[in-house]
Amino acid sequence: MTVRGFCTLIFVFALTATGVIAEEGGRQGIAFVQAPEMSSGVCTGKDAATAFDCAKKQCVDGGGTDEDCLEQAYCFPARFSVDVVMQSSEGPHWHEYYCGWDTKELALAAAKIACDNIKRPYLIECTPVLIYDEDGRSEEVEMDN
Repeated sequence: MTVRGFCTLIFVFALTATGVIAEEGGRQGIAFVQAPEMSSGVCTGKDAATAFDCAKKQCVDGGGTDEDCLEQAYCFPARFSVDVVMQSSEGPHWHEYYCGWDTKELALAAAKIACDNIKRPYLIECTPVLIYDEDGRSEEVEMDN
């Protein structure tokens, strides 16, 4: 499966999962907003609009502009998410977010697939940096030596 196909699969899963909010007993979703090279925001909320509004405010408060703080990803239920920093051989860097995983280990496996240097040879850096739990609490990812 290509990285693009993998990302599409995650996006479709996230969209379908939003329809089960009533069945999930008060669970929250998680939203990721990013202003490239400026700022970002991450928030949980009862629905996509609430979580994205909060994350966008964080992004703007952190130095991004309202126009540049773009919605990147949303998953419901949030479960475990991973933030992966990537840098192209041409210079720019960005973050990709993989969310909705049942365990930390699965979230890290998604990051490993996203960082496959055979599929993405143009990346000079690709590293998972933060793991988020369902409540939006983050912890740094331990680096392999």
